[in-house]
Amino acid sequence: MNDMTPVRMPIAEPLRLPCGAVIPNRLVKAAMTEGLATPQGVPTDDLARLYGVWSRGGAGLLLTGNVVIDRDHLERPGNVILDRVPDRETMARYEAWAAAGTETGNGLWMQLSHAGRQTQKGVNPAPKAPSAVALRVPGGRFATPVPLTEEEIEDLIGRFATAARVARDTGFTGVQLHAAHGYLISQFLSPLANLRTDRWGGSLDNRARFLLESVRRVRAAVGPDFAVSVKLNSADFQRGGFAFDESLTVARWLEQEGVDLLEISGGSYEQPAMMDLDGIGEREEPRGIAPSTAAREAYFVDFAKAMKAEIKAMPLLVTGGFRSRAAMDHALTTGAADLIGLARPLCGAPDACHALLAGADAVPRYEDQLSLLPGWLGWLRSIKLVDGIAGFAVQFWYYGQIDHLGRKGSTAPDMSVFAALRQVERDAGAWMAARER
Repeated sequence: MNDMTPVRMPIAEPLRLPCGAVIPNRLVKAAMTEGLATPQGVPTDDLARLYGVWSRGGAGLLLTGNVVIDRDHLERPGNVILDRVPDRETMARYEAWAAAGTETGNGLWMQLSHAGRQTQKGVNPAPKAPSAVALRVPGGRFATPVPLTEEEIEDLIGRFATAARVARDTGFTGVQLHAAHGYLISQFLSPLANLRTDRWGGSLDNRARFLLESVRRVRAAVGPDFAVSVKLNSADFQRGGFAFDESLTVARWLEQEGVDLLEISGGSYEQPAMMDLDGIGEREEPRGIAPSTAAREAYFVDFAKAMKAEIKAMPLLVTGGFRSRAAMDHALTTGAADLIGLARPLCGAPDACHALLAGADAVPRYEDQLSLLPGWLGWLRSIKLVDGIAGFAVQFWYYGQIDHLGRKGSTAPDMSVFAALRQVERDAGAWMAARER
């Protein structure tokens, strides 16, 4: 008799979180910036349409892009802004977004963020941050920040809690505090960006205080049965920056606080490891992490594996580089991850999770096909500055696909990197002009 038992597919298994919420499968649409809010930061029909497409795409959980808790500290023009309790009309816009994003029974978590010193000059020529340490990136787009006062720090912690309560009350199923990629919470954690000598700086206990106090305030605002998550750098990949041993310690503290899910990432604008790109200065590879075969595809899987040896109750989400189902299944079955995050592939193939769950071997690798420079100018990539600019420019193709999904409900596969770059810059200019009226 033939054995008709179906083959177990690890990515299809549900996951119960400590708060009691159940993620129906192990695939997560990771956070990506959308740029589809009004100039006042209100969610739009386009944003709801985008998340309806992704909800129907098969992922068990969708994470939104940056929802900023301070309108003067945007990650980019077009961010949703949630820095106070909205009026009834605006609350309805959040409800419509949440309804579309949970259309097929998946989870939808709002990512809460503050850009700090990574706020562009055009948005704020005097951004606030832990200390007056300027961002070391070329182009002059970022100003030297002004140190936050104690009162301002306490106000921001309260804003995280207010935003989380609004998310819960409008139909989102969880929140994620963005403590990675060089944004404000990550700046507090970094010894390079945080030079404070008060209770918010110096020792790791003090540098982590802003994050831990925000988590506590958020939990108090939303209750025990609502998912509270954190996105944390495994390391900053900079000499003297937030290191893996510190990340592991912070992860233990977050587990003690009852965080429901920790997403492992890494890097910042200065050293963008999360994009698999090199940044300014020499990249510092953390000690004590042995690279594995899986790490050739998934950037942060070995950091997660090392963390899993220490973290038992708090599930881990690993995002960055996963393309083959074999690598995803391997990470899940070996205990390196509890959830697999996918981002850029879902811009050009929003139904890629459905395909994987139906047995597809891999998701598209658009990064192998996209380039700002035509082939005959490829030699210019040997120049580090040009290579960096070209690498960042490719990100605009993904922005362009997200924009097209939101406005039209479909992708634009024939869009060139250059055309996407021009479109995003035009839209940002129009958004800024409308905001100033």
